Amino acid sequence: MTARPEFFRFHNGDKARLPFADTEYQARLNGLREAMEELGVTAAVLTSMQTIAYYSGFLYCSFGRPYALVVTEDQAVTISAGIDAGQPWRRGFCDNITYTDWARDNFWRAVASVTGIGAVIGHEGDHLTLAQRDRLEDFLDPITMVDIAPASMRQRMRKSAAEIALIRHGAQVADVGGYAIREAVKEGAREIDVAMAGRDAMELEIAKRFPDAEYRDTWVWFQSGLNTDGAHNPVTGRRLQRGDILSLNTFPMISGYYTALERTMFLGEVDADSLKIWEANVAAHEYGMSLLKPGVSCAAVTEAINGFFAERDLLQYRSFGYGHSFGVLSHYYGREAGLELREDIDTVLEPGMVISMEPMLTIPQGQPGAGGYREHDILVITGEGAENITGYPYGPEFNVVG
Repeated sequence: MTARPEFFRFHNGDKARLPFADTEYQARLNGLREAMEELGVTAAVLTSMQTIAYYSGFLYCSFGRPYALVVTEDQAVTISAGIDAGQPWRRGFCDNITYTDWARDNFWRAVASVTGIGAVIGHEGDHLTLAQRDRLEDFLDPITMVDIAPASMRQRMRKSAAEIALIRHGAQVADVGGYAIREAVKEGAREIDVAMAGRDAMELEIAKRFPDAEYRDTWVWFQSGLNTDGAHNPVTGRRLQRGDILSLNTFPMISGYYTALERTMFLGEVDADSLKIWEANVAAHEYGMSLLKPGVSCAAVTEAINGFFAERDLLQYRSFGYGHSFGVLSHYYGREAGLELREDIDTVLEPGMVISMEPMLTIPQGQPGAGGYREHDILVITGEGAENITGYPYGPEFNVVG
């Protein structure tokens, strides 16, 4: 019987058009290699969806299987499962090796074919599981291991002009979804009905703007009433009622790049207690956006908004930090945790960073003005301040609808 291969190269078809030019991916890899040299790393084994997509353009679908991008001084190779066939090769900037499932741990044998044995291995400490770390040590026998995730994250936080252009498109697509949702809001409609209207509008818009892209993962969280209390509450079949507080949340995904639009709305009318909370959150939103400029730390912005809410006896209703970075991220992978507007983040804002301003107040059920209030805009830090690339209006004047 002929021996079946542990791994092989299946370069099936021609390279597809990726979201960025080859020079963009090469510049990213050059930046990674500089970090590797500084850390003494001879081979980086990157395993997260966001990091592999950032450096190679390939966004994997795990389905319980491991994936990697292995980078050395002179090689960059994605390691993918046989079930994907030639797609990782076509949708990746670099070389690709396919591993088979004929024997356990063929993935690590494929990785070792690039790293060699006894190297200094860089890994993503915030992603590699304990089980896979054990496999890495068994198959690669590294001299030592270095967590390269923080250095990679710092690189990803500073966007290139090409990334900012793509994110700008994403913000505009999010606005398209917002307007479709506004049209779909009516008494008796279900949350799921409204959400689908927004999602469909965005997917059509992405296909129009990016005819060569892959289309996946765009979604909407449209929440009403009690379901607005959390920012990430799933959509339900609840039917909308007059006077409901509503939360509009559109999330277009373009080649792994996430953008968002989030708005407080009310159906038909807004009561006085709710209006007071809403207007306070809008004021905090505007104040927060005015603070975003180069040279200011995330912690300083956070403390200033905390003070704003404390003066109005609302700080106890704050739900989470006031904003976060944008780039290759999603609700089930990725996060540039070093660029979040929280008390424990000392990162200083720089031109080229992209960050949201999204204050949220949650008033418990049974209290006047109960519900979750959240506004969300995306801002690009410039040399002088920040540019707001979100266009959909916020506040009561535009968002009492239906």
